[in-house]
Amino acid sequence: MSYPQLLTPEEKLADAKKLLSLPRIVVICGSTRFMTKMNEVDLRETKAGKIVVKPGFDMKSPHELWSDPGEAEALKVRLDDLHRAKIRLADEVLVVGDYIGDSTRAEIAYARSLGKPVRFTHPEVNPDA
Repeated sequence: MSYPQLLTPEEKLADAKKLLSLPRIVVICGSTRFMTKMNEVDLRETKAGKIVVKPGFDMKSPHELWSDPGEAEALKVRLDDLHRAKIRLADEVLVVGDYIGDSTRAEIAYARSLGKPVRFTHPEVNPDA
């Protein structure tokens, strides 16, 4: 007697997206020094009919929420976890900017480990090119 194969969480998510007729979801990655460019890319991707998720803010800009160094470090860890969740949710990754730092490099590797296609606004910075 054979049993039906159970779906992975990723397969369940893909099926749910299809059932809901969701448009493609793109997650923007890159250094937060490119927040202005990320906003422009968000506008263009949204205009193209995609759902866009991206970093919510730039922790390099002063703000009371991360003025304490210990709290800032804990927040950075939580935001990194949140961004990996955005990558899992997305259908594709779009890397913005002409610079790839360690965090963005790790996000690209994570996305690729999940089989997510990765695009670049500046293809010359693709670490696998």
